[in-house]
Amino acid sequence: MNVFDFDNTIYRGESAVDLAVFMIKSNKKVILWMPKIFWSLLKYKLCLVSREKMQDSVNDFMSKILRDKNEVRSLTRDFWKKNIRKLDRSIIKRIGRDDVIITAGPDFMLDAVKKHLGTENVICSQTDLDRKCVIYLNFGENKLKKFKEKYGDTAIECFYTDSFNDKALMSISKKVFIVKKGKIRRINPENA
Repeated sequence: MNVFDFDNTIYRGESAVDLAVFMIKSNKKVILWMPKIFWSLLKYKLCLVSREKMQDSVNDFMSKILRDKNEVRSLTRDFWKKNIRKLDRSIIKRIGRDDVIITAGPDFMLDAVKKHLGTENVICSQTDLDRKCVIYLNFGENKLKKFKEKYGDTAIECFYTDSFNDKALMSISKKVFIVKKGKIRRINPENA
């Protein structure tokens, strides 16, 4: 089995950040959140934020910006109509039906695009759109926890990611590949 991260691996960019930018057209309050969003993204990329702090930040944004679940679903559909082009076809060609995509991205984002990804096996953050919050942030060690809950001790043959935030999954993978701007480079998982 091969496992793929989503953002900056399959999707060229950070899909949740791109969605926030896309939301500005319909909700100008998002502009006020952009500095906080980019600051959180920087801390995430530098592995300087805990899962709890990240979840608090996401929940704060969701509770103050989202109006209702119908708006979220409609915006997400419109977002993918515009941004489907940002899916990296060369990575998607590597994904088999039995492979897994694992991401910190929210379920409503991945559910809306799943049919384009080559597999139905997606593990992502779980949201409650009625309460406007994340109920399970699939970030850091939680990715490994959810993977093991679903697949037990199944070996990961190849793991593709852009981030060293995925060290937990790297540690159980036979081969690890770092994806940067569509370029794939194998690394030694023990050195991650």
